[in-house]
Amino acid sequence: MYRRRGLQRQRAQPKRFLDLQRAGQQAQNIQALLEAEKEAAKVVQQARQYRVQRLKDARSEAAKEIEAYKASKDQEFKAFEASHAGNTQTVQASIDKDTEVKQQEIRAQYEGNKEKVVQKLLDRVILVKPELHRNLKKLN
Repeated sequence: MYRRRGLQRQRAQPKRFLDLQRAGQQAQNIQALLEAEKEAAKVVQQARQYRVQRLKDARSEAAKEIEAYKASKDQEFKAFEASHAGNTQTVQASIDKDTEVKQQEIRAQYEGNKEKVVQKLLDRVILVKPELHRNLKKLN
């Protein structure tokens, strides 16, 4: 019996050793998983930083493009304005000339008709013809 116990002990020890060995491997596997998880977290963080940086770069590029577009449109407007400025000045000069001619005509008509208008006003005020109102004429 003793031998059996001894054999059993010898057999039990390798089983315990295998259990310890398996536990050690499991601990190593767990440690490897934790390290892999840390590595994955680092990769995700780097991806987020890359995305944020890319968005900032895209915004700055868009702002530069907008400024360039504004500058080109402003330059086009100034060129258009400069090309049509001569036309505007000539049109303004002709309008001013026409206005002056019309004002002179109106002044001439005023001077010519001033005496006639004053005389008509005086005649209406001074010469009074007394007559009955038209409503009174109907009653009689």
